[in-house]
Parts: sequence; C-alpha cells; structure tokens
Amino acid sequence: MTITQMNNFLHFKEKLNLHSLYSMLVMKGSYLLLLELENDKTIPTGKLGEIAFNKGFYVYVGSALSGLEQRIKRHLRENKKIHWHIDYLLQYAKIVNVFYKENNIREECHIAKKLDKKLLPIPGFGCSDCICKSHLFYGTNEEIKKGINILNMKTYSYDANY
Repeated sequence: MTITQMNNFLHFKEKLNLHSLYSMLVMKGSYLLLLELENDKTIPTGKLGEIAFNKGFYVYVGSALSGLEQRIKRHLRENKKIHWHIDYLLQYAKIVNVFYKENNIREECHIAKKLDKKLLPIPGFGCSDCICKSHLFYGTNEEIKKGINILNMKTYSYDANY
C-alpha cells in the first residue's frame, strides 16, 4: 500500500470496521497447485474413500475469498491438520508450482470447467461444495501447462523449502 493510499484510507477509517479493513488488505481469488506424484499410490481421501492415483502430474483448482495468500501458504506447509481432499493427496505428492489470479468473485468452478475440457478429472475430488465433476485433474506436464496458460494466471513465488 502506498503512502497516498494509506492517507486516503486513514481519512475514511471512521467509516470502516475491522472486517472491512481486513477485506481491503487481503488477497482474494483463485489458485492452481501443480502437483507431481512420483509413484502410483492408493490414498485414503476422507469421505471419498480410497483413490488409486497414477504416477504423474495433477493440477488442483481452489479459491480463497478470505485470504488467498494464507491459503496457498497453508498448502505449502508440511505439517497441517487434514481438512480438505487436497490435504490427503499432499501427504504424498509434491507441489511443483503454484499459480493464482486475484479476483473478488469465486471462479474455481469456471476454471475447473475449462480444465475439464483438456484434462482427465478425478471424480468428486475437491468439489463437495459445488456441482463440478472435479477440482483435480490429471495429465502430462505439457498438457497441464497448456491448460494453465489459457487461464492467464500469475506464478506465485515461494521458497521451495517452505
């Protein structure tokens, strides 16, 4: 935030509550996790049961309208409480790259539908709160990167040792 933006903000602070301040300062949007699974693996995935994952590359679509950067950092952490389907897979797969797009609206289903046209969906994964086929897709590294390129997302910079 620039000094001018901060001054403008301070001028109107009486009209804002802490929630609206937090909303202004926090990144919101959608993200993609490019994953690599080094071996075929059957993984228990919560209520979805066991899923037989093939060795190779996957892309996971997510969104966070109350802290995009915090959500991405959570996925990058090794030690975390298992909460979402992706948490089960991340115990075995490594994150190769992260992409994001800032936005105030939830776009993950729109993104998932685009990826579904180019990649193989893993049925029911990551989409228990919507009507999508999946929010996790399998393909070659090249196929996934082509799919990501059409989405015009930015690369998220992070320390690989996070």
